[in-house]
Amino acid sequence: MTQKKWFLWITKYWFLFPIAGFLLLMAGVFFGYGQRSYIGVHDNMDLFLAQFQMLKNTGTFWKHGVDAPFLGGVSRDNLPSELSLYSVLFMIFPTYTAYVLGLICKVLLGMFSFRLLAAQLFPEKYLSYRPVVYMIGFAYGIIWFFPAFGFAFASIPLCVWILLKLYRGRGKRWYGWYAALFAYPLVSYFSYHGIFILGYLVLAVIWLACRTLSAGKRAARERAVDDERDWKPVLRLTAAVFVLAAGYVVCEYRLFGQMLFSDEVTIRSSMVNASLPVPEIIKEIGQVFREGIFHADGVHGKVALPVCAVYFVVNNGRYLWKKQWRQICRDPFNLVMGFLLFNCLVYGLYDFEPLRSFVERLVPPLEGWQFNRTIFFNPFLWYGALFLVLIRLYDAGLWQMWLANGIVCLAVLAVILTPTRYNDLYHTCYNRAYEYFHGTEVDELTYGQFYGEALFEEIKEGIGYQGEWAAAYGFHPAVLEYNGIATLDGYLGFYSQQYKEDFRKIIAPALSRVEATRIYYDDWGARAYLYSGTDLSIVSATKTVYATDDTIYIDTEAFRELGGTYIFSRIRLANAEQADLELTGEYGAADGSMTIYVYACKQ
Repeated sequence: MTQKKWFLWITKYWFLFPIAGFLLLMAGVFFGYGQRSYIGVHDNMDLFLAQFQMLKNTGTFWKHGVDAPFLGGVSRDNLPSELSLYSVLFMIFPTYTAYVLGLICKVLLGMFSFRLLAAQLFPEKYLSYRPVVYMIGFAYGIIWFFPAFGFAFASIPLCVWILLKLYRGRGKRWYGWYAALFAYPLVSYFSYHGIFILGYLVLAVIWLACRTLSAGKRAARERAVDDERDWKPVLRLTAAVFVLAAGYVVCEYRLFGQMLFSDEVTIRSSMVNASLPVPEIIKEIGQVFREGIFHADGVHGKVALPVCAVYFVVNNGRYLWKKQWRQICRDPFNLVMGFLLFNCLVYGLYDFEPLRSFVERLVPPLEGWQFNRTIFFNPFLWYGALFLVLIRLYDAGLWQMWLANGIVCLAVLAVILTPTRYNDLYHTCYNRAYEYFHGTEVDELTYGQFYGEALFEEIKEGIGYQGEWAAAYGFHPAVLEYNGIATLDGYLGFYSQQYKEDFRKIIAPALSRVEATRIYYDDWGARAYLYSGTDLSIVSATKTVYATDDTIYIDTEAFRELGGTYIFSRIRLANAEQADLELTGEYGAADGSMTIYVYACKQ
């Protein structure tokens, strides 16, 4: 290849270099440091990673009619479905490896899903748009979504692509896309996205049907197109509703069984949602429009939002100047922005109690369900809106094309360099650099230190552990669950209300001392933990235990009645004797990151 051809190739495919470089960096950091990486804890290591490891420890990924050994014994059906590609990773690989592979696969899934959708929407200009297509898809793919449902977020463009294939019905075997749609829930999640996709699809069918009814006769008379042909897109999408719904039922049959066929009263019935005044709701709507929420933080406020805001003003100002009123409502960019605003409105109105109560009365199985999760679609919409702006810059001329390339590179950098809650790559690189330049470790625990597998193997051997029920104090019970120790405590958003009340008897002395903690447990209760009687929280993912009191406030008799034997504590308890507890051992991690005191209930 000559120098000129090499230069032209680089100019044409320049986007491959940052994409490949990032993926290599990501794999190198996470596999190079291994379990010395810093991984997000909240709703991740304290929840789903422990559940996957628990399923692996007990061999219950595919089993039925069995309980998982936490929260006193929770039905396996309450845990992630085995019919999920993300779950399959944890079945095959060690938990840490599966987690990293999930992050990498999520990037690829988001990027190529966006590429497929763009090629479908702009088949004639796709090749000229290719750099910005891949880079926007890459920016969307690397967003640090809620890790357990990263596939569900990243695959939204894939679902839209399949539905467009069905809507257009082109090709001799277009109906084969129904099989793809049926399989789509393998990379999705019903409670976060599926129920909304189905809702949006139903609305699309109704809108198309109304349009066909109103225009069918006129179109048939003027263009000689029969009504049967006009109805075909409506019929295809109607069938798509049932096919997609069937796919979700099959892939998440455990969830549907619990929701529809179980008569057990769960903590959802006692959860108290926020009820905000109208000014606070308006403020919340504005905040999520600007910033999103941490489970789906697309970092759009740094690049996508300002670019789209400027373009919105300029573009619609032009329409107004030319008196093209209809164009304002028909412009795809404006429709996407309207969809964004609608999702934000729903998010805010969820905290308007009269509306929320109406939905729960209308559909009782949805009691406690957060219909404000429409906000989870906004990262895709923000980057879709940015994409529309950039391809219009591409069409405007050469210098505008390079401006578009610069904007999309800034969007990518914003996602990579913003220390969001789940930006594991940033936190690992930053903490490791800090340790290198300062010669001292940060206080945060690494993945390996957080779970302390070697330490807990030593503890289990030292106390002769034989599956007795236990609880954690001063750290997440997920650590015990990960290491094969059955726990009376735990974290789950869907378990028996009766067990919540039984566990409350154990922690009643602590709840009576701290009103904020009492409200937190009674009004929510997903974290059934041993709480402090003085501090708002003593649970952290740090080497230092930040507790102002070494006294534990529990009802030990209630603990024994639920079958409890051991309390694993990061705090040496000053009142162990008064609490009817006996210290059976003190164990420290080899690197000094954690010390565990094991107490047993006196008989």
